[in-house]
Amino acid sequence: MAVIWLLSLLFLISVLIAAVKHTKRRSRQPPSPPGLPFIGNLHQLGEVPHQSLWKLSKKYGPVMLLKLGRVPTVVVSSPETAKQVLRDYDLHCCSRPRVEGARKLSYDYRDITFSRYDDYWKELRKLCVKELFSTKQVHAILPIKEMEMKKLINSITESASNKTPVNLSEKFVSLNANVVCRASFGVSFQGTVLNNEKFQDLVHDALEMFGSFSASDFFPYIGWIFDWYTGLHARRERCVRDLNAFYEQMIGLHIQKNREEGTEEDFVDLLLKLEKEEAVLGYGKLTRNNIKAVLMDILLAGINTSAITMTWAMAELARNPRVMKKVQSEIRDQIGKNKEARIISLDETDQLNYLKMVIKEAWRLHPPAPLLVPREVTSEFKINGYTIYPKTRLHVNTWAIGRDPEIWRDPEEFIPERFTDSDIDVKGQHFELLPFGGGRRICPAVYMGATTVEFGLANLLYQFDWKLPEGAEVEDIDMDEAFGLTAHKKNDLLLVPVKSNFDL
Repeated sequence: MAVIWLLSLLFLISVLIAAVKHTKRRSRQPPSPPGLPFIGNLHQLGEVPHQSLWKLSKKYGPVMLLKLGRVPTVVVSSPETAKQVLRDYDLHCCSRPRVEGARKLSYDYRDITFSRYDDYWKELRKLCVKELFSTKQVHAILPIKEMEMKKLINSITESASNKTPVNLSEKFVSLNANVVCRASFGVSFQGTVLNNEKFQDLVHDALEMFGSFSASDFFPYIGWIFDWYTGLHARRERCVRDLNAFYEQMIGLHIQKNREEGTEEDFVDLLLKLEKEEAVLGYGKLTRNNIKAVLMDILLAGINTSAITMTWAMAELARNPRVMKKVQSEIRDQIGKNKEARIISLDETDQLNYLKMVIKEAWRLHPPAPLLVPREVTSEFKINGYTIYPKTRLHVNTWAIGRDPEIWRDPEEFIPERFTDSDIDVKGQHFELLPFGGGRRICPAVYMGATTVEFGLANLLYQFDWKLPEGAEVEDIDMDEAFGLTAHKKNDLLLVPVKSNFDL
């Protein structure tokens, strides 16, 4: 009798499994490019995946299914499909996939960016928004921004006197590093273990690790062999080691109270206080590794994304002299052509409408995170009638959206005037322009990021005219991208500053 019951149970289970498989076969899946055995579509990503995926989307449509090794991956490439992902079905796919680079650099997913969508993430994000990214905090650090801007202007003035080119890519990283370190950590970046000529490379390497194109992410059991063989594992470990030394230095300075004189308690002090009190965030007590993971977010996201946008904006202005002249005229007419120049305030930059259009246009063509941070589907839903299953990795190709000819006239041209009388903003509700993402996982520092770019560009365009190095032509400015989680300019931007008739 028992055997009959067991056979009946096995038969029932077989029928149910067959029914589930039949249902899945009947479900409509997104179109997919033909792949190769074992690797699937990995070979089609190319050196700059968001560009390769854009080209594929022209053939396969705005919802596309790829098989990257063993990982099913959906890429959406239009405002309408982005809206479905980031708004309509946000809760179905606002978690994060488990990828090796993020695991190592975020201390096992303890940061905001790569943590799964749970109570820990909600409480940590709320804490960071209140203590770091609020409008009140942005205005509180203005004296630091102004001081660092004066230092930068003085440095560039020396180059202007000598008529030598300035590496703006490095200058923007340095400016943001100094502001972030003093505002968040209470120390000058010059005094840290990361203050060396390799810092920019370290940031780029770390963000490349986050870009999730590591063999171990797509072949869980054997991928680590490829990562060892290619040297990716060693580079990742070196990044972790160098960044960890910085976090240890910051924490040590705060514990010893060995910081700049007159420095008030900052965010690191708050985190150390919560650790000492054994505060609970979501699933457990706040530990030293939680603190380091948050410092990672502040350091990499706070420095890199703004520097990337400022570099791309200046590159586009150098390629478009008409736009350069127009935006400088707006700034100088608004601020006034006094004999003595000064630092433009944040309130004044808020009145520079054409500058805001220039920055939006830079974000359209060069979104800092062209594929956004990857999402993981946790419950089934449909996009354009296509079924998206749990465990699917999901990307929003904002780079492709910015070049969609159905939305943007002359999409490859840099035309800030397209935003005249436009209500499009970057707060995640206009899916044509998503430099900060959208939905529950939108960047918590939208206001800080936008005002940082406006403040930096306004002052440098006010203080200096900018020329190409001797012998260079507009056509010589390369716009090649290097891929990681963020897309920075592959080759540094070199321009020659010409001091305006001001004295700072």
